[in-house]
Amino acid sequence: MTSRRQFLATSLGAGIAAGLSRVRAAGEPVIGMMFPPANYQVPPEARRLYPSGVTFLAEGLGLERMTPAEYDRIVPRIGPAARALKQRGAQAISIMGTSLTFYKGAAFNRQLIDEVTQATGLPATSMSSAIVHGLQAVHATRIAVATAYTDVVNDRLRAFLEESGFTVLGVKGLNIERFADAPPVTQDGLRKFSAGVFDAFPDADALAISCGALKTLDLIVPLEEHCKVPVVSSTPHAFWDAVRMVGLSGHSRGFGTLLDRG
Repeated sequence: MTSRRQFLATSLGAGIAAGLSRVRAAGEPVIGMMFPPANYQVPPEARRLYPSGVTFLAEGLGLERMTPAEYDRIVPRIGPAARALKQRGAQAISIMGTSLTFYKGAAFNRQLIDEVTQATGLPATSMSSAIVHGLQAVHATRIAVATAYTDVVNDRLRAFLEESGFTVLGVKGLNIERFADAPPVTQDGLRKFSAGVFDAFPDADALAISCGALKTLDLIVPLEEHCKVPVVSSTPHAFWDAVRMVGLSGHSRGFGTLLDRG
């Protein structure tokens, strides 16, 4: 019986190894993503945008509140999380937390990305960089910004965006520190809130929506129809930014100006 079990275990291990070899032979790139909450799964937006051709891995950092003190607490976990993602097969890494990466400014965001690359030898980006890259790609210069954050965090975001070369006409937030303590953010409520932010600053040439926990993928097109300008949002465009690191175009039709053209 023991020998049979050993035979089955060996056969199973060989089968798994063969399966992994076939995936690697197919050349499908693997992107590691570290998310601020603990035990966070890759969100469904990933497969809706890119149903094939790329694999996403998730690693949680354990953020409990969207406050500068809490960001300070978990920043030291970024390096170990990056190394864990590399051990799991990641070939590029994104730090999937907007406020986590912008809260100390543009230079600090760059420092975090550089630390991930130094720790792993892999190309890296961040959700904050994705917002910047997306706005640059649609040639935005004057922007309105809708967020989930408190005024304290919004002030940090304004500074980051201005350091990154944009004129910020206005930033308005939902005043959330912890989503578990706040009323549910409905799709209709978020659409109306975001549209209202743009309407308050109608001279903007783009609308940015910041916070990876806000579900915005299905709101980009309706908001672009309302605002008549491109919309760049944390999670959808973080995936766009990440897949471009591994040589993909980022194109995904039906989700707004930037994703339509890749």
